[in-house]
Amino acid sequence: MKPATVAVTAGRPPHEPDRPLSEPITMASTYVAGGDLEYGRYANPTWTAFEEALGALEGGRALAFSSGMAAVTTVLDLVGHDALVVAPAHSYTGTLLQLGDLESRGRIRTKLVDITDTDAVVAACEDAALVWFESPTNPALEVADIPRIADAAHDAGAYVVVDNTFATPLLQQPLSLGADIVVHSVTKFLAGHSDVLMGAVVTDDEQLHGVLKGRRDLLGATPGTLEAWLALRGLRTLHLRVERSQQNAQELVRRLADHPAIGEVRYPGFGGIVSVVLAQGAMAADLLVHKTSLWVHATSLGGVESTFERRRRWKAEPATIPEGLVRLSVGVEDVDDLWDDLRGALDDLT
Repeated sequence: MKPATVAVTAGRPPHEPDRPLSEPITMASTYVAGGDLEYGRYANPTWTAFEEALGALEGGRALAFSSGMAAVTTVLDLVGHDALVVAPAHSYTGTLLQLGDLESRGRIRTKLVDITDTDAVVAACEDAALVWFESPTNPALEVADIPRIADAAHDAGAYVVVDNTFATPLLQQPLSLGADIVVHSVTKFLAGHSDVLMGAVVTDDEQLHGVLKGRRDLLGATPGTLEAWLALRGLRTLHLRVERSQQNAQELVRRLADHPAIGEVRYPGFGGIVSVVLAQGAMAADLLVHKTSLWVHATSLGGVESTFERRRRWKAEPATIPEGLVRLSVGVEDVDDLWDDLRGALDDLT
């Protein structure tokens, strides 16, 4: 079946008389002994439904986590003592902070690379235990050569992890390109309504799935039942939301390119995230995000509403990200309304 159909149909109860069409919320911490569930930290039917749906979309088996950072932390916990992790210099700040913390405590070694310089990344893989990357990167929107990097990492005996939050499984399936593990901040596009904090990992390696589940169970990084139910409900319309936000993003990119307040437009050609660099720098970017009425100044992304922010307002953002870069998460509103609001704010800067 096509991904749009999978998003709607996967993770459903059997179509039997008087059964609900959707998996209900199972509020239980304890189960009667003798079955497969046993205890609420190990499994929940509502989590399972979400995991079945996401796994079907990504081409593997999914595990739900309490947050994206819980998923990131659990995967990095698999890296051996003093082992090398290769990662993009431009990545989600939470990931960079976690890598920095582990390195500062002597747990791992980290090598940050320009993910667009494939030859340099391949060379960096030589001594790596794990190669982690985003494609597109956050917020620079750089695109990696996933198959070539994955081949080089595997030749070195390293695992390959791809954060697929920006692309979603509708636009990119890293497992089919050579990745061993896919990570998601479910909070973003998958849930899609800015009301869920949740994460996920997906792998098509049964042994690795078992190891990751064991770490999740031991660390207790499990999602709430309501969050899993909301995320699954959001997943049902993922194809519609991604299609609309991508259409809006592509049209906005076309219009933004000609505006005199814009020095640079960054867009990989797909997805609902656009980054622009204001010609007049940080002050103009700060003014922009406070001049709109429809666009919302907020740090997250992937919701039905359009949000934006100047990324360097965060101290942890790499210094190589331009001071005047504004990341736009394009929602599903009417594109003309989005443009009118944005253009009015930009016009005030010129």
